[in-house]
Amino acid sequence: MPIIFLYFLFINFIAYIVMANDKKKAQKHQYRTSESALWMLALAGGAPGSWLAMQTRRHKTKHAAFKYGMPVLAVMDLVILGMIGGVI
Repeated sequence: MPIIFLYFLFINFIAYIVMANDKKKAQKHQYRTSESALWMLALAGGAPGSWLAMQTRRHKTKHAAFKYGMPVLAVMDLVILGMIGGVI
């Protein structure tokens, strides 16, 4: 398994966990993960994991930047992965 694919799995797992954890913190009125940290994880390749967490946990779905930006970034991440991995 190429290292890029392993990195992609890892960063998306982390992005999902962080986004889901932020939802739990929001419900408990606790200190939250900054939006910039969430975007950094997404920009590092974790946008598909972040988007999946948004959908399954119903988190940040009313924020236009997340609602529209995260899916676009997720598609870009998947296309880049496909190009690097030789799928496309």
